[in-house]
Amino acid sequence: MTASPDPTPERAPADPQEVLADIGSSWLWALGFALATLVPGILVLVWPDETLHVLAVIIGLHLLAVGVFRFVTAFSRDGERGSGRVTGVLVALVAVLAGVLVLRHPLQTIAALSLVVGVYWLLVGLMTAFVAIADRDLTHRGLAMAVGTLGVVAGIVVLGYPVESAVALARLLGLWLVLLGVFELAMAFALRAAIRRSGAVGPR
Repeated sequence: MTASPDPTPERAPADPQEVLADIGSSWLWALGFALATLVPGILVLVWPDETLHVLAVIIGLHLLAVGVFRFVTAFSRDGERGSGRVTGVLVALVAVLAGVLVLRHPLQTIAALSLVVGVYWLLVGLMTAFVAIADRDLTHRGLAMAVGTLGVVAGIVVLGYPVESAVALARLLGLWLVLLGVFELAMAFALRAAIRRSGAVGPR
């Protein structure tokens, strides 16, 4: 009587945390994050004469997308160190909350939209700068500090600059979104260069 062969061992299911870490550490994910900021900025600059409702929808969807990107990035290899993960999750929650507030019809006024976006940029800029200062081993630390500083300045300008029309607000928000998107684009390519230098296996 022949012994039956051992059944092929089943592959262990992938750990969701590892999957998120792989995605969040990819430079392509960082590139998508940059485009999620840059494209809305270009849209509101190209069509500044659209209604406040359209502007609120674009900004609200942008904030929701940023919340998703920030949440996944919080589980990246960099996010595993120190307080980076906690801060990243907090940034994601703030982005989602701001996006929901912006998309609510009662808040679609110039003052309310300026307040929500300004407070969001200010808080996220402070938290990003905090991570850049606290984590000495953070990849592209200098660029992260620059993005955080730019976010703080953007928040202060939006909160302190009085706008009386949707067109002026669109131009102001569009300008800052484009600037932030360009810096985030630089961070994505800096991450790509760092991955290649370290010889890490990842998307190219």
